[in-house]
Amino acid sequence: MMLSRTLLMLSLLVLGVLGLRVPRSPQEKVKTTFPDLLDAGVDDLMKGLKRKHFTSVDLVRAYLQRIQEVQQQVHAITEINPDAISIAQSLDEERAQGKLRSSLHGLPMLIKDNIATKDKMNNSAGSYALVGATVPQDSTVAAKLKAAGVIIIGKSSMSEWMNFRSSSTTACNGWSAHGGQVFGAYAASQDPSGSSSGSAVGASLGLAFAALGTETSASIIFPGSQSNVVGIKPTVGLTSRSLVIPISERQDTVGPLARTVTDAAHVLNIIAGKDPNDSYTNAQPFSQPPDYTKSLKKNWLRGKRIGIPRNAFLPTGKPNIDAPVLAAFEAAIKELKAAGATIIDNANFSQWDAYYNSSITFYGAVNTVVAIDFITNLPQYLAQVTTNPNNITTLEALNSFTKNDQREEFPTHDTAVFDAALTIKGTNKDPGFQYFADQTHAWGTYGGVTGAMDTYRLDALVMPSMYAPGVPALAGLPIVTVPMGKYPAGTQVTALGACKLVAVAPNVPMGLSFLGSAWSEEMLIGCAFAYEQRTLVRGKVSPIVRPTTQLEDVVGW
Repeated sequence: MMLSRTLLMLSLLVLGVLGLRVPRSPQEKVKTTFPDLLDAGVDDLMKGLKRKHFTSVDLVRAYLQRIQEVQQQVHAITEINPDAISIAQSLDEERAQGKLRSSLHGLPMLIKDNIATKDKMNNSAGSYALVGATVPQDSTVAAKLKAAGVIIIGKSSMSEWMNFRSSSTTACNGWSAHGGQVFGAYAASQDPSGSSSGSAVGASLGLAFAALGTETSASIIFPGSQSNVVGIKPTVGLTSRSLVIPISERQDTVGPLARTVTDAAHVLNIIAGKDPNDSYTNAQPFSQPPDYTKSLKKNWLRGKRIGIPRNAFLPTGKPNIDAPVLAAFEAAIKELKAAGATIIDNANFSQWDAYYNSSITFYGAVNTVVAIDFITNLPQYLAQVTTNPNNITTLEALNSFTKNDQREEFPTHDTAVFDAALTIKGTNKDPGFQYFADQTHAWGTYGGVTGAMDTYRLDALVMPSMYAPGVPALAGLPIVTVPMGKYPAGTQVTALGACKLVAVAPNVPMGLSFLGSAWSEEMLIGCAFAYEQRTLVRGKVSPIVRPTTQLEDVVGW
């Protein structure tokens, strides 16, 4: 972890953003109003770039300075792209020549450290096992961002191996050997949730325009909810997973985390689409994905039928946790009604009990599917690695490295999930595996989301985000989380897990999730946008950690 921090600081020094701030005289200051980077979105940033109030180089410098300000408090970033400023310079030159690649031309983003890039950054999934490993080309989603003129300024920290290494008794949300422990920004020692921890924290604090995360089950939705941002978990197959370090081909998906639904929709527009290197994208029912920004209508909820699957709410049994969430949820339902939606309560999942009983044991169908996919899909990714310093080619080799390299902090953080997966013999191509895959898919579809939607003729389902991800994950179905509120003053502080991270405390954010059938992102984005615009919750919840650098501090360096 110390090596990673040292490399990060060295990168910042090379880029000229540490210790080199030279104040300008009042006469030199640009007389203009700059957007606050804590909240600045695509419209604000693109307007400023168009009017030449600042450049993409200015944006990169400002975001890197903001990262430096808060890194020791939140550890949201694992690595900085040492070429970020030179890339920004090239994109500024293109803009000056009248060439704009996309609606995001020249905007800096973060990507999760399991999304591979062929550049000077690592692709580690938080593990020293893959530090120094290189890939033959960018992951498809990273390549799409670059082609659109997005500047990838760094890799965001994450739960090591996408939270698929350690038992619940030793795992810590947001911890990885390579990146350290991520903390949320809304309470002391806040649990950031995982596994896209740094992406959510980075987006929330304005350390970049937006970020990419990945989700197998909950890894975008939970961190997004905990960090007061919007997260889109797309239908599996809407975004390519080629050269994204995997857990499960059936459940993995790549999606944006951003401060607004608008920003997230713009990012999704860039990364969605078919890819010959990911066969799941062939299932897309369109030749080209929709323009998701066309769903950004304030009256979208009018006439929509929205269901509440109450039987899938999974209370903790602790009133200080459950009561505030349910109170905020009921207030959100009133807003949906006021916006013209028809609410159908108890639009329940018919096979919820079977799913839940299976999910609580590692060897139930739910976890068996993910484990068999992991032992199959991980070697497939590793076989594409062009430089592999530690010769990690299988889960067995990874497990051995993790147990024997002191930097991996074993057994403080155990390898119980690796160990259990290795007891399951075979691959996901074996005939006996199909039974489990079919069972879990049924729980997610006709026994879950699509069954409820068909039965009650719904446009979408709505749930508190803390209860939402499990059933949709089984069938690769989409979710959008949007800020819903926060735990109120007087809430009992609750620390959970091996690292005693604070999951519940006054000011910790909570989210509202919209769920739907496959390929229903247009509908879910529209619902989330209309709710967001009615309530503007994000602006009512302030972080206790806040970088101070703004564009006016760097323009004219």
